[in-house]
Amino acid sequence: MFHTSNDSKSVVIVSDANIKNNVTISIAHVHSLLNPVKKTVHHAVNIMSTEAELFAIRCDINQTIQIPNVMHIIVVTDTIHIAHYILTL
Repeated sequence: MFHTSNDSKSVVIVSDANIKNNVTISIAHVHSLLNPVKKTVHHAVNIMSTEAELFAIRCDINQTIQIPNVMHIIVVTDTIHIAHYILTL
């Protein structure tokens, strides 16, 4: 059974990271029922964007599991390496 973001028990985390002038910025948005719940922005120096994005996703997952009645966490990312890493945990 496929659960969408319209499901009251589903939360969607959308993340991305970018490097500019050796500063990595990672952003993750958490949405439930199409409403924003949380936005996390992290800045780091001398770190790969993959590591920064994984950190942002990890922070949001840790906060998401504390939301009552959440049964599904959907992570959307543009990096195949991050998706693979999350699935192999």
